[in-house]
Amino acid sequence: MEVDHRIRVSDGDGETTAGQGGVVGVFFARCWLRLRSVLVGLWCWVAGFARKVGRIAREDPRRVAHSLKVGLALTLVSVFYYVTPLFKGFGVSTLWAVLTVVVVMEYTVGGTLSKGLNRAFATLVAGFIAVGAHQVANRCGAQGEPILLAIFVFLLASAATFSRFIPEIKARYDYGVTIFILTFSLVAVSSYRVEELIQLAHQRFSTIVIGVLTCLCTTIFVFPVWAGEDLHKLTAGNLDKLAQFLQGIGI
Repeated sequence: MEVDHRIRVSDGDGETTAGQGGVVGVFFARCWLRLRSVLVGLWCWVAGFARKVGRIAREDPRRVAHSLKVGLALTLVSVFYYVTPLFKGFGVSTLWAVLTVVVVMEYTVGGTLSKGLNRAFATLVAGFIAVGAHQVANRCGAQGEPILLAIFVFLLASAATFSRFIPEIKARYDYGVTIFILTFSLVAVSSYRVEELIQLAHQRFSTIVIGVLTCLCTTIFVFPVWAGEDLHKLTAGNLDKLAQFLQGIGI
Protein backbone atom coordinates (compact mmCIF):
# COMPACT_ATOMS: atom_id res chain seq x y z
CA MET A 1 0.00 0.00 0.00
CA GLU A 2 1.43 3.41 -0.90
CA VAL A 3 1.29 6.09 1.77
CA ASP A 4 0.73 9.76 0.88
CA HIS A 5 3.37 11.91 2.67
CA ARG A 6 1.90 15.21 1.58
CA ILE A 7 0.21 17.66 3.95
CA ARG A 8 -2.89 19.56 2.99
CA VAL A 9 -2.97 23.20 4.12
CA SER A 10 -5.76 25.70 3.62
CA ASP A 11 -4.62 29.01 2.05
CA GLY A 12 -8.00 30.72 1.93
CA ASP A 13 -8.79 29.86 -1.69
CA GLY A 14 -9.05 26.19 -1.07
CA GLU A 15 -6.95 23.23 -0.13
CA THR A 16 -3.40 23.18 -1.45
CA THR A 17 -0.83 20.47 -1.21
CA ALA A 18 2.59 20.99 0.43
CA GLY A 19 5.34 18.43 0.12
CA GLN A 20 8.41 17.74 2.17
CA GLY A 21 9.74 21.26 1.43
CA GLY A 22 6.85 22.77 3.37
CA VAL A 23 7.61 20.63 6.42
CA VAL A 24 11.27 21.71 6.36
CA GLY A 25 10.23 25.34 6.03
CA VAL A 26 7.93 25.10 9.05
CA PHE A 27 10.71 23.40 11.06
CA PHE A 28 13.25 26.12 10.28
CA ALA A 29 10.71 28.82 11.01
CA ARG A 30 10.06 27.40 14.45
CA CYS A 31 13.81 27.07 15.11
CA TRP A 32 14.32 30.70 14.12
CA LEU A 33 11.55 31.86 16.42
CA ARG A 34 13.05 29.95 19.34
CA LEU A 35 16.55 31.24 18.58
CA ARG A 36 15.27 34.79 18.33
CA SER A 37 13.51 34.51 21.67
CA VAL A 38 16.71 33.17 23.27
CA LEU A 39 18.78 36.00 21.76
CA VAL A 40 16.28 38.60 22.93
CA GLY A 41 16.31 37.14 26.45
CA LEU A 42 20.12 37.07 26.48
CA TRP A 43 20.29 40.68 25.31
CA CYS A 44 17.84 41.78 28.00
CA TRP A 45 19.93 40.00 30.65
CA VAL A 46 23.18 41.59 29.42
CA ALA A 47 21.58 45.04 29.31
CA GLY A 48 20.16 44.61 32.82
CA PHE A 49 23.49 43.40 34.17
CA ALA A 50 25.31 46.35 32.55
CA ARG A 51 22.84 48.81 34.14
CA LYS A 52 23.37 47.14 37.52
CA VAL A 53 27.17 47.37 37.20
CA GLY A 54 26.91 51.03 36.20
CA ARG A 55 24.66 51.82 39.16
CA ILE A 56 27.08 50.15 41.60
CA ALA A 57 30.01 52.09 40.13
CA ARG A 58 28.12 55.41 40.31
CA GLU A 59 27.04 54.84 43.91
CA ASP A 60 30.66 54.58 45.10
CA PRO A 61 33.44 55.26 42.55
CA ARG A 62 35.96 54.02 45.14
CA ARG A 63 34.90 50.48 44.27
CA VAL A 64 36.24 50.96 40.76
CA ALA A 65 39.45 52.41 42.21
CA HIS A 66 39.84 49.41 44.52
CA SER A 67 39.43 46.99 41.63
CA LEU A 68 42.14 48.84 39.70
CA LYS A 69 44.41 48.82 42.76
CA VAL A 70 44.16 45.05 43.07
CA GLY A 71 45.09 44.69 39.42
CA LEU A 72 48.00 47.10 39.87
CA ALA A 73 49.32 45.25 42.94
CA LEU A 74 49.18 41.89 41.14
CA THR A 75 50.98 43.38 38.17
CA LEU A 76 53.74 44.76 40.37
CA VAL A 77 54.42 41.50 42.23
CA SER A 78 54.36 39.53 38.98
CA VAL A 79 57.46 41.47 37.94
CA PHE A 80 59.44 39.35 40.43
CA TYR A 81 58.44 36.28 38.42
CA TYR A 82 59.08 37.78 34.98
CA VAL A 83 62.47 39.35 35.66
CA THR A 84 65.11 36.62 35.56
CA PRO A 85 67.52 37.97 38.24
CA LEU A 86 64.67 38.41 40.72
CA PHE A 87 63.26 34.98 39.90
CA LYS A 88 66.64 33.35 40.51
CA GLY A 89 66.80 35.01 43.91
CA PHE A 90 63.41 33.78 45.10
CA GLY A 91 62.65 30.82 42.85
CA VAL A 92 59.18 29.37 42.51
CA SER A 93 58.34 30.87 45.91
CA THR A 94 57.70 34.12 44.01
CA LEU A 95 54.17 32.86 43.42
CA TRP A 96 53.54 33.23 47.16
CA ALA A 97 53.74 37.01 46.66
CA VAL A 98 50.95 36.78 44.09
CA LEU A 99 48.86 34.63 46.43
CA THR A 100 49.49 37.09 49.28
CA VAL A 101 48.18 40.03 47.25
CA VAL A 102 45.02 38.12 46.36
CA VAL A 103 44.15 37.18 49.96
CA VAL A 104 45.49 40.27 51.81
CA MET A 105 44.23 43.15 49.67
CA GLU A 106 41.16 44.64 51.35
CA TYR A 107 38.87 47.57 50.54
CA THR A 108 40.18 49.76 53.36
CA VAL A 109 43.70 50.60 54.48
CA GLY A 110 43.05 49.26 57.99
CA GLY A 111 41.71 45.97 56.70
CA THR A 112 44.73 45.46 54.45
CA LEU A 113 47.13 46.33 57.28
CA SER A 114 45.42 43.96 59.71
CA LYS A 115 45.43 40.99 57.33
CA GLY A 116 48.97 41.74 56.21
CA LEU A 117 50.34 41.77 59.75
CA ASN A 118 48.39 38.62 60.60
CA ARG A 119 49.78 36.81 57.59
CA ALA A 120 53.39 37.94 58.05
CA PHE A 121 53.50 37.20 61.80
CA ALA A 122 51.72 33.85 61.47
CA THR A 123 54.06 32.80 58.65
CA LEU A 124 57.13 33.77 60.67
CA VAL A 125 56.04 31.90 63.81
CA ALA A 126 54.86 28.84 61.89
CA GLY A 127 58.11 28.73 59.91
CA PHE A 128 60.24 28.78 63.07
CA ILE A 129 58.17 26.06 64.74
CA ALA A 130 58.17 23.92 61.59
CA VAL A 131 61.97 24.15 61.26
CA GLY A 132 62.31 23.21 64.93
CA ALA A 133 59.96 20.27 64.46
CA HIS A 134 62.05 19.13 61.52
CA GLN A 135 65.26 19.31 63.54
CA VAL A 136 63.73 17.23 66.35
CA ALA A 137 62.18 14.68 63.98
CA ASN A 138 65.41 14.38 62.00
CA ARG A 139 67.18 13.02 65.08
CA CYS A 140 64.81 10.06 65.21
CA GLY A 141 66.17 8.47 62.06
CA ALA A 142 64.69 7.80 58.65
CA GLN A 143 61.89 5.60 60.02
CA GLY A 144 60.90 7.73 62.99
CA GLU A 145 61.02 11.12 61.21
CA PRO A 146 57.76 10.88 59.23
CA ILE A 147 55.92 9.47 62.26
CA LEU A 148 57.09 12.29 64.52
CA LEU A 149 56.33 14.92 61.86
CA ALA A 150 52.81 13.53 61.51
CA ILE A 151 52.34 13.74 65.28
CA PHE A 152 53.54 17.35 65.32
CA VAL A 153 51.20 18.29 62.49
CA PHE A 154 48.27 16.60 64.21
CA LEU A 155 48.87 18.23 67.60
CA LEU A 156 49.56 21.78 66.38
CA ALA A 157 46.81 21.77 63.76
CA SER A 158 44.28 20.49 66.30
CA ALA A 159 45.32 23.02 68.96
CA ALA A 160 45.33 25.93 66.51
CA THR A 161 41.95 24.97 65.10
CA PHE A 162 40.44 24.76 68.59
CA SER A 163 41.85 28.21 69.42
CA ARG A 164 39.69 29.67 66.64
CA PHE A 165 36.65 28.99 68.82
CA ILE A 166 37.94 31.36 71.51
CA PRO A 167 36.00 34.62 70.97
CA GLU A 168 38.98 36.94 71.51
CA ILE A 169 41.16 35.05 69.03
CA LYS A 170 38.37 34.56 66.49
CA ALA A 171 37.55 38.28 66.50
CA ARG A 172 41.08 39.53 65.80
CA TYR A 173 43.38 36.67 64.79
CA ASP A 174 41.19 34.16 62.99
CA TYR A 175 42.91 34.76 59.65
CA GLY A 176 46.34 34.60 61.29
CA VAL A 177 45.56 31.23 62.87
CA THR A 178 44.44 29.88 59.50
CA ILE A 179 47.71 31.00 57.90
CA PHE A 180 49.64 29.50 60.82
CA ILE A 181 48.04 26.09 60.22
CA LEU A 182 48.65 26.30 56.48
CA THR A 183 52.28 27.41 56.73
CA PHE A 184 53.26 24.97 59.46
CA SER A 185 51.67 22.04 57.67
CA LEU A 186 53.31 22.89 54.34
CA VAL A 187 56.78 23.48 55.78
CA ALA A 188 56.68 20.52 58.16
CA VAL A 189 55.43 18.06 55.56
CA SER A 190 57.75 19.31 52.80
CA SER A 191 60.73 19.16 55.18
CA TYR A 192 60.76 15.36 54.78
CA ARG A 193 61.65 15.67 51.08
CA VAL A 194 63.34 19.08 50.88
CA GLU A 195 66.97 19.31 51.86
CA GLU A 196 67.43 23.12 52.00
CA LEU A 197 64.54 23.72 54.39
CA ILE A 198 65.94 26.95 55.86
CA GLN A 199 66.35 28.44 52.41
CA LEU A 200 62.83 27.37 51.42
CA ALA A 201 61.31 28.94 54.56
CA HIS A 202 63.32 32.12 54.03
CA GLN A 203 62.20 32.44 50.40
CA ARG A 204 58.54 31.96 51.26
CA PHE A 205 58.63 34.44 54.12
CA SER A 206 60.47 37.00 51.98
CA THR A 207 57.97 36.74 49.14
CA ILE A 208 55.06 37.04 51.57
CA VAL A 209 56.61 40.20 53.03
CA ILE A 210 57.02 41.55 49.49
CA GLY A 211 53.35 40.83 48.78
CA VAL A 212 52.21 42.51 52.01
CA LEU A 213 54.37 45.60 51.37
CA THR A 214 53.06 45.84 47.81
CA CYS A 215 49.48 45.73 49.09
CA LEU A 216 50.16 48.38 51.73
CA CYS A 217 51.92 50.74 49.34
CA THR A 218 49.18 50.38 46.74
CA THR A 219 46.27 50.80 49.12
CA ILE A 220 47.85 53.74 50.99
CA PHE A 221 49.26 55.82 48.15
CA VAL A 222 46.69 55.11 45.41
CA PHE A 223 43.24 56.50 46.28
CA PRO A 224 43.29 55.33 49.92
CA VAL A 225 40.04 54.35 51.61
CA TRP A 226 39.97 54.90 55.37
CA ALA A 227 37.42 53.06 57.50
CA GLY A 228 37.21 56.03 59.88
CA GLU A 229 35.97 58.26 57.07
CA ASP A 230 33.15 55.86 56.23
CA LEU A 231 32.26 55.58 59.92
CA HIS A 232 32.13 59.37 60.21
CA LYS A 233 29.83 59.64 57.17
CA LEU A 234 27.59 56.85 58.47
CA THR A 235 27.31 58.49 61.90
CA ALA A 236 26.55 61.88 60.37
CA GLY A 237 23.91 60.36 58.12
CA ASN A 238 22.22 58.57 61.03
CA LEU A 239 22.19 61.78 63.07
CA ASP A 240 20.58 63.65 60.18
CA LYS A 241 17.88 60.98 59.88
CA LEU A 242 17.28 61.14 63.63
CA ALA A 243 17.00 64.94 63.51
CA GLN A 244 14.50 64.75 60.62
CA PHE A 245 12.45 62.17 62.52
CA LEU A 246 12.35 64.27 65.68
CA GLN A 247 11.48 67.34 63.66
CA GLY A 248 8.69 65.44 61.93
CA ILE A 249 7.00 64.44 65.20
CA GLY A 250 7.31 67.99 66.56
CA ILE A 251 10.01 67.54 69.18
